[in-house]
Amino acid sequence: MTALELEQSTQPRGPHPRRGTVRRHPTLAAALACLVSFTAFWVAQRLAHVTMIDLMVYRAEGLTVRAGDSLYDMVATSAHLPNTYPPFAALVFTPLTLLGVPAMRTLATAGNLLLLVAVVHLSLRLVGRPRHLPRPAAALAVSALLVWCEPVWTTLRYGQINLLLAALVLWDLTRKDTHRLAGLGIGLAAGLKLTPALFAVFLALAGLVRAGQRLRSGAGPRTAWNPWLRQAAVATATFLATAALSALALPRDSRRFWTEIVFAADRVGDVEITANQSLRGVLARLLHTQDPGAAWAVLAGLTATLGLALAAGSLLRGPGALPAEGNGNAWAAVACAATALLVSPVSWSHHWVWCVPMLVLLGSEALRRTGTGARRWWTTTVALGLLFCSFALWWVPHRWHHHEELHQNAGQMLLSGIYPLAGVLVLALTGARLWRLNRPLPSVD
Repeated sequence: MTALELEQSTQPRGPHPRRGTVRRHPTLAAALACLVSFTAFWVAQRLAHVTMIDLMVYRAEGLTVRAGDSLYDMVATSAHLPNTYPPFAALVFTPLTLLGVPAMRTLATAGNLLLLVAVVHLSLRLVGRPRHLPRPAAALAVSALLVWCEPVWTTLRYGQINLLLAALVLWDLTRKDTHRLAGLGIGLAAGLKLTPALFAVFLALAGLVRAGQRLRSGAGPRTAWNPWLRQAAVATATFLATAALSALALPRDSRRFWTEIVFAADRVGDVEITANQSLRGVLARLLHTQDPGAAWAVLAGLTATLGLALAAGSLLRGPGALPAEGNGNAWAAVACAATALLVSPVSWSHHWVWCVPMLVLLGSEALRRTGTGARRWWTTTVALGLLFCSFALWWVPHRWHHHEELHQNAGQMLLSGIYPLAGVLVLALTGARLWRLNRPLPSVD
């Protein structure tokens, strides 16, 4: 090599070789980053000696079904945890009994990590991102970051099914609403756990409003039937099918669930514990009582009404009338999810895996803008991301059955209510977006 060639080779011309590799093979680079992050996550979970206690309860439900015993008299693990899910879930959990416990835990961890990638992928599809990058690359890169959110960590720590439920709902919401089976995922999710049924309610509400609009415009009755009503109908029919199947296979347990267990909100544990990130939990801690009673019922009713109205309104407005106000369907989805989490009697911190589509949506809104607007949205996205990664709700005194949360000071109440505050923020941002869309445009002379 000549001196001239050596000098030219050392000059900083063109992109760094590693940067060039990333640009040429973004999916491979993202896959490697995701593998490193997931491996570190897996090691951290093992070093923390996670128990996957809820997964053990699911397995116990399957064993109870096989033995023909009562699903709602059983308790599992040393914590004596009862079954709180619909009987259809126990039928789905039965195959877990065919695996040994170590193999079951390994498969559950791997499956939940794959489900996280699926949820991120579906969230990106919901917001129409990315524009200039392969979606698998974006999904893997984002998953490498969001795996460290507390709701995701705790879902894998307990072996929970929250990511599966979110994936089923998002799968439905990202398909063409004219698909004849659109709604199937929501119905199955509601059959496993009742909370996702609120998505069928919001679709039906939006569908009824659209039907009324068409009828008032003078269109015939046939035009009133629209894709959202069809999707809500399919979801409802699927949910009823899960209940019917359970009634045939487990008639005694089904009868008891729908006449007794479904109304026993306190069956899952103490309302006031910091793990309960619902409005009911916040009120219990705020009022220093284990039963917030009518105050919670009124607040939950108002929140449900407002949240469903915002979700349906976002869906009706579609992608938005202004270029910077897109993602209408995504705002509808996260508003409905936030509403369900807020009004549920108990929303454990791991139920908030909906933080994943929330953060993807906020990041997408930041990418739509430039200048000050982009900085504001990026600040909101990063702040909310840090909140969900901070584990701050666990910084307060908390011990099971010791009722320490009934004696919190103002700072502790704030820390133990950060997820509901995030949910309220999402609803507020949804409302602000709709207000901007509904403002009359300035006239141009």
